Amino acid sequence: MLAIRTRRRKAVALATAAVLAALAAPSLSATPATATTAAAPATASDYDSTYYKDAIGKTGDSLKSSLHTIISDQTKLSYSAVWDALKVTDQDPADSGNVILLYSGISRSKSLNGGDTGDWNREHVWAKSHGDFGTATGPGTDIHHLRPEDVRVNSVRGNKDFDNGGSGFTDSGGSLTDSDSFEPRDAVKGDVARMIFYMAVRYEGGDGWADLEVNGSVDNGSSPYIGKLDVLKQWNDEDPPDAFEERRNQVVYDTYQHNRNPFVDHPEWVEAIW
Repeated sequence: MLAIRTRRRKAVALATAAVLAALAAPSLSATPATATTAAAPATASDYDSTYYKDAIGKTGDSLKSSLHTIISDQTKLSYSAVWDALKVTDQDPADSGNVILLYSGISRSKSLNGGDTGDWNREHVWAKSHGDFGTATGPGTDIHHLRPEDVRVNSVRGNKDFDNGGSGFTDSGGSLTDSDSFEPRDAVKGDVARMIFYMAVRYEGGDGWADLEVNGSVDNGSSPYIGKLDVLKQWNDEDPPDAFEERRNQVVYDTYQHNRNPFVDHPEWVEAIW
């Protein structure tokens, strides 16, 4: 009888140990769910069945045309309203009193907006002379491509096209420039590319503004083109959207223009179109 009770106690102990081990072991089926839960709150799939439903599954000119129709439904800001909008869209995550300057990466007080040395101003990533749209309501005030930047750094960029190469300069943050082109710092190269591709899709010449297009040149001057296409595509691939860029896209959509930059949500659409 003692031997039987001993065997039963051993069996119970082994069964208990097996249960505890099973509880402690990671569940293979739970791993993807945990990863999904940790993802950014607003993902591309959140909008695929609603906002982007007419674009899903398309490529080439058909995709570009569908996205143009979708993102052209927007609220337009005045140029003066851009100041306050940028203080929200480009707020420093580590300091709510500051904005992050695009090319230099400097965190600067929101109150230092203006035109003097040491201030930040409104940088048109698609240079406003490329299509001669100035600062009038429309492409000149579209905050999907307007960003805070140091006054002097903004002047260094001027209306140059984008390309690799060049030399550093004061407060460059790693950005480079030469006589005919500008290379942003590595952390925002993809951001710059996706802003340029947004503009090329949003402004197609049908609403009184120039038909903006991306090409392979760096000497576009006042023509409604910006290059270089192959370099911008490379930057889009090498620097995918980060949390700052995704948050910015969401704020523009929720609070200001109520349209999205589709290439932040779907970077792969750059290759699908170009």
